[in-house]
Amino acid sequence: MALNSKLPPAMYIDTQDSFESFIKSLADEEQIAVDTESNNMYAYHGQVCLIQLSTRTQDYIIDPLAIEDIHALGDIFADKSIEKIFHAAEYDLICMKRDFNFEVKNLFDTMAASRLVGAQHFGLGDLLLQYFGVEVDKSHQRDNWGKRPLPKDSLTYAQMDTHYLHELRDNLHQSLLELDRLEEAQEVFEDVLRIEIKEREFDPHGFWKLGRPRKLNRRQMALLKELYILRDELAREEDQPPFKVLSNKVLVNIARDQPLDFRSLHRVQGLGHNDIQMYGDEIIDAVQRGRSSKVPKQPPRDEPDPILAERYIALHGWRKDCAMERNLDSSLILAKGTLWELAREMPQSLEDLANVDGFGTWRVHEYGEAILDLIAKLR
Repeated sequence: MALNSKLPPAMYIDTQDSFESFIKSLADEEQIAVDTESNNMYAYHGQVCLIQLSTRTQDYIIDPLAIEDIHALGDIFADKSIEKIFHAAEYDLICMKRDFNFEVKNLFDTMAASRLVGAQHFGLGDLLLQYFGVEVDKSHQRDNWGKRPLPKDSLTYAQMDTHYLHELRDNLHQSLLELDRLEEAQEVFEDVLRIEIKEREFDPHGFWKLGRPRKLNRRQMALLKELYILRDELAREEDQPPFKVLSNKVLVNIARDQPLDFRSLHRVQGLGHNDIQMYGDEIIDAVQRGRSSKVPKQPPRDEPDPILAERYIALHGWRKDCAMERNLDSSLILAKGTLWELAREMPQSLEDLANVDGFGTWRVHEYGEAILDLIAKLR
């Protein structure tokens, strides 16, 4: 199929009335395919700007920026009787939980499924090309999804993200059946749903992650701290992602060079003329504050208990060996969070193991005895 092959027209939902009619139309659906688009590349706090949803007969594009109350969709996502098909669901789940408090139940993740059946390339574009001969126009990956009206080509790109997911799911479901991995896949999908949502707060100590690897001295770290705080303030004012105001590399270069006038600013590698025009005075002020401020104390590292860490390392080694034996990525065997919980709880029986997050019936049966033997040795 050609790159720009025409899809059947999607229904664009951008009014409360059309949204409520759309919700009613989903009442008898057994499966829906879902994707989202956010504007993280264009805003300080990105938000979900489109929700794409496909049934087996119709594609929909929902505009949450135009609809007054979208929360009825949350009931659909939480309905266990309806399977939700995503590709690489984790980021979409984080964004929908963050913006709308949506919880998803009954997930089929086509990326996780493709990895379980042995796909070497498992991006959606790779799979659409492999299964359907469809090429995705990747030039739209950096579109500003908060812009209105959106160009037709952008909407077509968004529609493609869910249009083929039902058929892709069917192909992968059949492969999982043939490999006797469907029950295992269900437990991997539950791992995806067990993600943690972190609060979007500015970390005033984040500058250490920039300066430490680049071996800045203590005085340079004081400058970097002031520049890091300044960048965040400017980004908030302009509603821009911080990296679009000044890059991490430029912040480090300024901290190293310590420019105190405009002539010196022009010698900082990576700092453009427009940046100097817009932010030059503020940068010089931040450098001056950093040169005279108290040198910051490095925050203590969050080191785990050494016995706990030793247990985790042993369990991690078992996971790696198991993955090599099965020719799978180790993250599909058990999630890291599950390994840490095993290290903390040290279950002594299969019944105990079944109570650990990440262990369903299949994993208890397949891995239970081996893990209990390892835990017994760790004791």
